[in-house]
Amino acid sequence: MLLLIPGPVMTDPRVRAAAAQDYAPWDMSFRERIGRVRERVLRLAGGQPGEHTALMLPGSGHFAIEAAIRTLVPHDGGVLVPDTGEYAQRFARLATEAGRRVTIMPVPDMTLVSPAAVSRALAADGTLTHLVVVYSETSSGMIHDAAALARAAGEAGRRVLIDAVSALGALPLDLADLPMVDCLTVTANKCLEGLPGLSVSVARIDRLLAGAGRAGSWSLDFADLYSHTLRVGDSHRFTPAAQAIAALDVALDLYEAEGRAARLGRYAANRDALRDGLRLHGMEPLLPDALQGPIVMNVAAPAQPWWDLQMFVDALKARGVLISNFSRDSGPAHFRVGCIGAITPSDMTRAAAAMAAAADDIRNAARKAA
Repeated sequence: MLLLIPGPVMTDPRVRAAAAQDYAPWDMSFRERIGRVRERVLRLAGGQPGEHTALMLPGSGHFAIEAAIRTLVPHDGGVLVPDTGEYAQRFARLATEAGRRVTIMPVPDMTLVSPAAVSRALAADGTLTHLVVVYSETSSGMIHDAAALARAAGEAGRRVLIDAVSALGALPLDLADLPMVDCLTVTANKCLEGLPGLSVSVARIDRLLAGAGRAGSWSLDFADLYSHTLRVGDSHRFTPAAQAIAALDVALDLYEAEGRAARLGRYAANRDALRDGLRLHGMEPLLPDALQGPIVMNVAAPAQPWWDLQMFVDALKARGVLISNFSRDSGPAHFRVGCIGAITPSDMTRAAAAMAAAADDIRNAARKAA
């Protein structure tokens, strides 16, 4: 089965093999593995030893994002959230549920977030302490300029939290050049091509220390987790996602062998092959080419009464390709295709042909039923 969702992604057999055994997560050899993974993610994010630290949490990126909000945003702080789509809206809800004040900055559909607009919004409200940046917005497929937006916030004297969940490992980001960033979060199961169940955040140590006692949660307290690493070293406070950590260690071997630029180039080639293949069959992405990122593509569905997303997903699955069975709640009917994972452009060309055939399947079924 060709898995084309934007996470969890298709993985290399060597990555899966690393998870096919039992581990004692507090054994010294496994603690060495934890330390190695933390150091490698710190390095690929541009984190600086002594200035930044990498922190692991079991669970999806939402767990780590909530931990970052609770630990790093003061109780009386305000969070500016540019509304880039569903994942920005989720960030806003996590902040609201944590009791922080949220200001939504409208962003027109099919528009990149403007650093100038961020500067204006921050200047208009001096109580806002943090800017949220969703680097790769899965619900749209657009890539926003995380570094430029962070610099705009830094120039206004504000701090930044970055959702790099579906970006880090392919898109460039260097925390050494962005001292205003308190924390960025990535998960193992997207551009790093590991397995689900593990998030890693790279945070500034000084900001973690300033957030001690703030989280209102033991499980989601990054300051406490960092304190634990100082006392105990590379050991989790609670039972970690051991198989996901072992798999990520192997996935990082493959990542380092390929290189970030080459991985991004492969994903971009996947996107292009998918787009070109779809166009051969009369199908189009929702975004114009200039805005279409290399991580996920939303494709316009046929504007026909017979269209049904779940029927399409099932017909496509029968042809050996699996995509998400959900899409954005607003806008024209469409389906979502991931361009990331251990896949190649030839896989995407094959998938585009299968998508056209699956659409024919449900159209023909509708005709027979009429």
